[in-house]
Formats: sequence, structure tokens, C-alpha cells
Amino acid sequence: MAKIKSEIKSDIKSEIKSFHAHVYYQPEQFEQAQQLCHQAGSLFSIKIGTFHQKPVGPHPVGMCQLTVATPLFGEVIPWLMLNREGLVLFIHPDTGDHLKDHTKHAIWAGEVMTLDLSVFG
Repeated sequence: MAKIKSEIKSDIKSEIKSFHAHVYYQPEQFEQAQQLCHQAGSLFSIKIGTFHQKPVGPHPVGMCQLTVATPLFGEVIPWLMLNREGLVLFIHPDTGDHLKDHTKHAIWAGEVMTLDLSVFG
């Protein structure tokens, strides 16, 4: 047990700059995604990114990125999960290691989609 504890990073919060919650949507879900993102932005004072209508970066469908401060994770992410009404959420930390953040460190709510990881070299 002591060996496992010594391998666990003790100050993980200092490695995470923020979290990105990507709200994925199909064209017919655009208004629903807008409503969810704007509601989250208003309730939690979080940054709402651009609403992309087509795949951008590693993301396979249209999406909007919400930037969530690390201390707000426990409030914002559960709220998004309970209010997503069928929208897919892709959530990951921002540690600076983009490949790991989008793979090993990521979580999904809804359908797991395939990302285009080639954008990370």
C-alpha cells in the first residue's frame, strides 16, 4: 500500500490549469447546445468559446468549449451532466500535455466518439 501511495501525485491540482468541457452537437442540436452553454456561462461565470459548426482540431463534430476553473469542476461538470439532455460532453484537463489530456485524462458523458489525434503530431 505504501508503494501505491508514493506513486500517486500529491499535488495534482497544481498540474491542472483548468478543464475544458466540450459540448458536442449535431446541426439540429445547435440551439440546444447554445442554450446549455449560455446557461452554464451565466450560472457559473465560465468562459464560453466559439460555436463551431464543423469539426475543428481533434473534435469530430460541431462543438463549443467551456473553460472551467479547477475549483469549479465539482459544481460545473455534474450540472452539465444532469442538464445535457442527450448532448455529448467531452471533458479533459488542461495540463499542457494535449495528447494525454485528450486521451488518458479525458472523460465522456454520452456517446464516446473518435477524436482526430493526428493534430497532436
